[in-house]
Amino acid sequence: MAYVITQRCCNDASCVAECPVDCIRPRPDDPGFARAEILHIDPDTCIDCGACVEACPVDAIHGADELPPALARYAQINAAYFERNPLGAAITPATVSVRLPRDAPTLRVAIVGTGPAACYAAEHLLGRGRVEIDMFDRLPAPWGLARYGVAPDHPETRGVTDGFAAAFKRDSLRMHLNVDIGRDITHAELLAHFHAVVYAVGAAADRRLEVPGEDLVGSCSATEFVAWYNGHPDFADREFDLSGERAVIVGNGNVALDVARILTADPDALAQTDIADHALEALRHSGIREVVLLGRRGVEHAAYAGPEFLALGDRQGVDVVVDPSALADRVAAVLTDPGTDPALRLKLELAGEYAGRAPVGDRRIVFRYLVSPVRVLGTDRVEAVAIASNELRDTGDGLRAVTTGHEETLAASLVLRAIGYQGLPPADVPFDPDRGVVPNVRGRVVDAGGDAVPGVYTAGWIKRGPRGVIGTNRGDSEETVNELIGDFLGGRLAEPVGHPESFTRLVSLRCPRHVDYAGWMAIDAAERARGAQARPRVKFVRADEMVALARQYE
Repeated sequence: MAYVITQRCCNDASCVAECPVDCIRPRPDDPGFARAEILHIDPDTCIDCGACVEACPVDAIHGADELPPALARYAQINAAYFERNPLGAAITPATVSVRLPRDAPTLRVAIVGTGPAACYAAEHLLGRGRVEIDMFDRLPAPWGLARYGVAPDHPETRGVTDGFAAAFKRDSLRMHLNVDIGRDITHAELLAHFHAVVYAVGAAADRRLEVPGEDLVGSCSATEFVAWYNGHPDFADREFDLSGERAVIVGNGNVALDVARILTADPDALAQTDIADHALEALRHSGIREVVLLGRRGVEHAAYAGPEFLALGDRQGVDVVVDPSALADRVAAVLTDPGTDPALRLKLELAGEYAGRAPVGDRRIVFRYLVSPVRVLGTDRVEAVAIASNELRDTGDGLRAVTTGHEETLAASLVLRAIGYQGLPPADVPFDPDRGVVPNVRGRVVDAGGDAVPGVYTAGWIKRGPRGVIGTNRGDSEETVNELIGDFLGGRLAEPVGHPESFTRLVSLRCPRHVDYAGWMAIDAAERARGAQARPRVKFVRADEMVALARQYE
């Protein structure tokens, strides 16, 4: 019996290193890994040892003969991948990890951020030799988007944080939560106390539509909505009017699908997750029965992952609606082309299947392609969205979505934009406002002239832009860590002038309400206890409440 990787795959690639017959693709150094939606196991080579199952942090791997009905298609998906990409295909050499010699002095590193990219960087560093790490987060709870961005109905995806927590139970790593770098502690002070500083702060802002009416009440970013239902302290007091029957989401990436699922979910099912209590109560009284997703290009260009699109079709009481007219002749041509990428083929096949389904539920998720919002309409709040039809034209610089001039009005009481995240500049660090990233070469931060800034590095979305899933950050952070350690061994990092104990005193003086790792473990235990047997946890959503609880255990 071969094993099969399914929807939950986070592309962490922990399984790749554990496979004794090297049958999992793509590998981190293979072409296409950065674009892969999930990893795949070659059914003809797998020896059924189960090593990958043990390594998977999100329980995404199942025996092919034991797949539940909702996941049965993944056996076909895995096989189709290897039909197009035979296991023996040429690959690039694996990345060689740079290690510290046993006689090397202790390397001290500050990591700003505690999300996946930051945590993978810490894991890589801790495995390289004598390293001491201090991690910082402005919130009293760690894990970044793994805590506040992953949809509550995907609890297994949060499983990566359990691995981080286990790896960080050592004296060589210290957490400083509820500490804002740039406000409480300056960039210069970090450089004075550490050999290197790694900024892994993610992309916290969102892109705007830049259309009239965008700032009406009822029009906001999906980023805010996701943070609200996940219990982010900054958004706990937000209110979203869910009394209308239709919501419109601009965008068709994975975040858009997450929001559509939550808006149409059975509240009793959500009550078994770690969704914030205030969001659960609001959704119990929601009047929304239809969610429309707007994509400016065709179905073949949709940004959502095939596995996420597939999972939508198995939800009880929720219809997935695709207009058959959206499946133009060019889609048929793509499907009949034997060279079509299996991931794209899956999405197109699913769109065709959804288009042929008869409605049976009382809630709907409607996919509209080749349309763009041109105005958000309403007097004091959102009442409708004016959308324009598009056509794809070859402008000489690739296919572009160009309006045809035809418009229609779609009544709605809630409009959420999900068109991408945007990085914000860390204090006193070079920043590229056009790309929304910290400029860098392989993670080494560079200034406006392209010269390396000594001792300053970056990882994750603030390094490469908001692309990829949680596990994509593993290889990205490894690249940064290799550059950092190479600079340390090459004598290119200044020796810290501040002693570790003096830095601890500085944090206590500047941030008397900081939370350390023990404090976070107290918060974590209390949240799990509040969930008892019914839920994974019940989150605290007030920063003051979390800090007070953590400080009790000092």
